[in-house]
Amino acid sequence: MTGERTPDVVVFDYGTGNVHSAVKALEAAGANVELTGNRARALEADGLLVPGVGAFTAVVDALRASHGDEVVDRRLAGGRPVLGICVGMQVMFERGVEHGVETEGLGEWPGTVDLIRADVVPHMGWNTVRAPEDSTLFAGLQDERFYFVHSYAAQQWTLEPEGPFPKPKVTWADHGGPFVAAVENGPLSATQFHPEKSGRAGIELLRNWVRSL
Repeated sequence: MTGERTPDVVVFDYGTGNVHSAVKALEAAGANVELTGNRARALEADGLLVPGVGAFTAVVDALRASHGDEVVDRRLAGGRPVLGICVGMQVMFERGVEHGVETEGLGEWPGTVDLIRADVVPHMGWNTVRAPEDSTLFAGLQDERFYFVHSYAAQQWTLEPEGPFPKPKVTWADHGGPFVAAVENGPLSATQFHPEKSGRAGIELLRNWVRSL
């Protein structure tokens, strides 16, 4: 990034998520990083990362309690980049179903996050992904593996673009069946896996995102 301003990225601190690992990974990817729950800073930064670990309901409740849902919505309305990780990706969908309990998500994408249909759950460990050839996040990383830790996922993608909007780029992985591993949809991107736990490949993916800011 020689000769260019280094992008500012806020990792939104709302009481959940693997925040310190995310901060270190983004710094390694070339960003100026701030960990904060301050809404003004989260709104004005070049990029916002929304982490998430644990239960769908707990993450949604914590985000709403800290007005993170409003921050995400306002940023996206203004075309400002947001990256969700793990449950931080899941809550972007309309709803999550865990143990028979349905919880309303942020509703940025249609669809439901529910239990993976696999013999072994959780899906824990390294896995390959199938990314679109024109992916920005996965540029140069098509043959890499990434680290997953989750029992729930979006297993369908139903959003179709209308009018002039470009088609979302959806990346898939398999564990007992296909599930959504990442999405690039205008200013909103997200990964089901943990880039911050995915070694060099994860840092390079974050670097691709940082360069796009």
